[in-house]
Amino acid sequence: MSELVYNFNPGPSTLPLSVLKQAQSELLDYRGTGMSVLEISHRAKEFEAIVHSAEALFKKLAGVGEEYRVLFLQGGASLQFAMVPLNFLPAGASADYIITGGFAQKAFEEAQKTGRARVAATTAADNFRRLPSPQEISLSPDAAYVHMTSNNTLYGTQWHSYPETGNVPLIADMSSDIFCRPFETGRFSLIYAGAQKNLGPAGVTVVLIRKSLLEKVPQTLPAMLRYDLHAANDSLYNTPPSFSIYLLELVLRWIEEQGGLAAMARHNEEKAGYIYQAMDESDGFYVGHADKAHRSLMNITFRLPDEAREKKFLAEAASRRLVGLKGHRSVGGLRASVYNAMSKEGCLALAELMAKFRRTNS
Repeated sequence: MSELVYNFNPGPSTLPLSVLKQAQSELLDYRGTGMSVLEISHRAKEFEAIVHSAEALFKKLAGVGEEYRVLFLQGGASLQFAMVPLNFLPAGASADYIITGGFAQKAFEEAQKTGRARVAATTAADNFRRLPSPQEISLSPDAAYVHMTSNNTLYGTQWHSYPETGNVPLIADMSSDIFCRPFETGRFSLIYAGAQKNLGPAGVTVVLIRKSLLEKVPQTLPAMLRYDLHAANDSLYNTPPSFSIYLLELVLRWIEEQGGLAAMARHNEEKAGYIYQAMDESDGFYVGHADKAHRSLMNITFRLPDEAREKKFLAEAASRRLVGLKGHRSVGGLRASVYNAMSKEGCLALAELMAKFRRTNS
């Protein structure tokens, strides 16, 4: 077996090693069934137990009760961009969108195909270096819902306090920072997250939704686009992404074993701090894209003095088994995605390389 690397890719991303080892040990025979989870029927009691356990664990970690359901769907966050307005933007109504990056923009554009959607705030003019202040957010009191993106994977910003929406339902794409820290779950009527960044592998999307919102779903929608139908069938209306759900349940158990979301927050603040410190102490050699007040714990974006040195840094990082650091084309430079499963050792290794590279290449 080749030596493992420190994987800073933005998604699919690194998974806890203990989870991968458990999946490996159970791959051929899942708990005495004589079959892999890849082979078990989604109607089998063994798989139903996985789904029910995953929902219970998710709600426990989120700190919510019976007023919510957890759904395990397909199509990624990209399908949620369309499902949200299809389910909750009725004819004649309008929805408010806060645009803080590329994925927030895509969600807004999908909503426009369904009905009326308006921009409540945007920081596009600043190339999404920051989040809008409360004074910049113009919400409609009769909006069907307010949509936001909690963490900006591409640009490296993160909401540290959420906008006040009054009685208007707040909906969030939390794909890239779900469960990285405790948060006010009860503020949200619906949260969705592609699993491939902080919860598990690609292929499954988690939706946390208030039961009261399910009552608003139009009965005229195609079955696969109806949240209420998926809830009524415990996410088993059709054949689900079974192996992805199995791995997600293992990751949720791992988070619980680490001490839950409070422990994740301490872990993430410490390890991201190593990289931000190396950036801030570089006398301008490393320049972060995001304003300091809005920096993300999950995606750290920065530039070097020129592209030649950025390419050299990436090559040297790869030689030290630090991979996935190339920035998104909309920002350029470098990006370190340090999701829950990224180790402290990986972040220290990157910070040490940053300090050494600056000394020899200034």
